[in-house]
Amino acid sequence: MPRVKNGVAHHARKKKIMKAAKGGFQARSKLYKAAKENVERGLAYAYRDRRKKKSDFRTLWITRINAAARMHGLSYSRFMQGLKAAGIELDRKALADLAVQDMDAFGKVVEAAAKAAKAAV
Repeated sequence: MPRVKNGVAHHARKKKIMKAAKGGFQARSKLYKAAKENVERGLAYAYRDRRKKKSDFRTLWITRINAAARMHGLSYSRFMQGLKAAGIELDRKALADLAVQDMDAFGKVVEAAAKAAKAAV
């Protein structure tokens, strides 16, 4: 039975790792072992942060909505309570976009929410 070597596949795997490690600092882009560790760590961070991005955007939207609602004299929690009471079903992404792009329309939403919040209390 002939001896089977795996040089071609090993070289292809190594080439793939080294290509992914380009731009790394010093040994992390030059030496295979360091490059492999660097690439694996980078892939783990990328996986984690694709999920983290969703909560980061939600935090950003809430901050924008809060700032815009406070400009109209209403806190974020009272504003959201008023929206629920008024039956306005806009998500935070849409509300934040309104707050940034169209302050007049956001002001009308805040008025409606304020009326509903007062009626609910």
